[in-house]
Amino acid sequence: MKYSLIATLVSATMLMACQAQSQNSATIDPAAAVYAELTTTVGQFQSSATALVWHDGKGAVIQQWPGVFRRLKALPQADGSVLLAAIETESNQLHWWQLQGKTVQRSGKQLVSQLVVDDLCWYQSTENKQLSLFLIGDRGLGEQWLLAQDSKFLAAPLSIRNLNLPTDATACAVDQQKGTLYLAEGATALWSYNAEVESDEGRTLIDVQAPFGKLTGELKALEFTADSTLVALQEEPALLQSYQTQDDALVWQQSKAIRALETAEQLGLAAGSLSVVSEDGQHTQLKDKAYRAQAAVLPERSTLPMQQLKPTLETVAVSYRGDAIDDPAVWQHSATPDNSRILATDKRAGVAVYNMKGEQLQFLHVGRVNNIDLRYGLEYQGKKQDIAAATLRADNSVQLFAIDAQGQVKTALKFATPFSDIYGLCLYQSKRSGQTYVFANDKDGTVLQYQISSNGQSWSAKQVRRLKVPSQPEGCVADDQNDVLFLGEEDVGIWRFAADAKADTKGELVIKADGDVLVADVEGLALLPAEPAKTPYLLASSQGNDSYVLFQATAPFKAVARFRIRLNAELGIDGSSETDGLELTTLSLGNGFEQGAVIVQDGRNRMPEQGQNLKLVPLEQLLELLPAH
Repeated sequence: MKYSLIATLVSATMLMACQAQSQNSATIDPAAAVYAELTTTVGQFQSSATALVWHDGKGAVIQQWPGVFRRLKALPQADGSVLLAAIETESNQLHWWQLQGKTVQRSGKQLVSQLVVDDLCWYQSTENKQLSLFLIGDRGLGEQWLLAQDSKFLAAPLSIRNLNLPTDATACAVDQQKGTLYLAEGATALWSYNAEVESDEGRTLIDVQAPFGKLTGELKALEFTADSTLVALQEEPALLQSYQTQDDALVWQQSKAIRALETAEQLGLAAGSLSVVSEDGQHTQLKDKAYRAQAAVLPERSTLPMQQLKPTLETVAVSYRGDAIDDPAVWQHSATPDNSRILATDKRAGVAVYNMKGEQLQFLHVGRVNNIDLRYGLEYQGKKQDIAAATLRADNSVQLFAIDAQGQVKTALKFATPFSDIYGLCLYQSKRSGQTYVFANDKDGTVLQYQISSNGQSWSAKQVRRLKVPSQPEGCVADDQNDVLFLGEEDVGIWRFAADAKADTKGELVIKADGDVLVADVEGLALLPAEPAKTPYLLASSQGNDSYVLFQATAPFKAVARFRIRLNAELGIDGSSETDGLELTTLSLGNGFEQGAVIVQDGRNRMPEQGQNLKLVPLEQLLELLPAH
């Protein structure tokens, strides 16, 4: 049997008087604002000056919690339970409960920060399987806290993102289906933000103050309904502004005056009605079949499900904020894999070298580098050493590095190119001939192939071939075993060329950035070889939707898996997003990475907010996504 959940703050001394008056107009304590109403099975919640009290449908007390609570918010779950959250005013503690029938399944509280909370709202990301709460302050501060992941509640809420908000933020609501956070900026504006923790920090303006927009007073509360309508409560004159979802936009629909009230303070969404309360305690109900709570369920947006991987290691962050790290490469210490190295380009200054604890060991100040790649076994200065190559954007050259047996990196040959805007790069080492090559590209779509030769003491470079794609490329990777080059054309897709220096220069666009599975920009590329995968696969950074896609590396180049790298709550490592370069290795890198690793650049480094870094995922997590053979 279902009842109406009415999540309210009502003074116990006024409760009987409220019940005795008209349903459409009653006088209650000013603190007695209706905050949420849902159709579920848990009954009624009321707050006195000393406690929050849970009643059943007949008024009998089921349970109560001491404290002065405000901004009580509810979210129904697919299993029939309901999540509630509120701020206890005097202690500034966040309290939350999961209620099933007449039972508290779990509850918790956590002193969150010194943030004075004006509003809070739930967000349940079905796609990423995360449950979080937004806390909105009035001094340009906001926070996002993770409560559960994979249907498992954390021991305590985890702070996962800080938000920079307008200084006069007053209310919030989340479109659970689109993952959009809506925020009221007093009487000035209505904004939308992406609710995903690894999303872009940008915002979109929905409405502004008259005469340039429809707002004529301060917005005090927001609710999102099941028919994809955002309802915004305006304080004075008391009215509702409605905004209807049209495709990916939210468009103003109508203003509806609340004639029973002079001012409006709080808003509660119910099954078929909205409850509105004024600052002086007057309240009224507005009935409309559209006033139903939105279910916290996201539709599947692709036939290929979005999987989730977790990083188990991250490198130290660069010391400055903004776009810095671009592309990683990995070097294995064959005798002691725990002593392996990770090389990463710093687009402002040079190349950083990290150990397998994520600590920086070296920094080579060679200038503004972009992409980097690595191969093994090319004699230099009388010793067998390994080679890395990177593009230098300051003078449109290629910088080579020698890596000794202990993983120490030093500069070697630097050679000029005819490019005007050098960009991406990858290395190719033919298994047939043993010859090493560099593929470097320019933003105009030109790709040049250079042969790298060694006389035992020094290296030399010679241009041997020229390729071309229609627009800007960057990421590339060579399949050494099969003599194939894959090249990403950022806004278009992925090209396949023969890698041999004497082969035809004509390429084929084999994978398109269709905006569904692979979303432009196409950035980093890496190869999962035939062993241990039994067939080769191509990994691509789908930067446009902060994800990664695994394709067959042979015809028909079908997408077989896509995934995001989300936060690891147990280790306190955030996920990755806006990824430029990435790397994949099947070589052991030591403890925790015995089978290899996926290494990605993290464009937005959170927990805490810092400069960019690299995230590492054990390769076995990726192997589990491969189709069965």
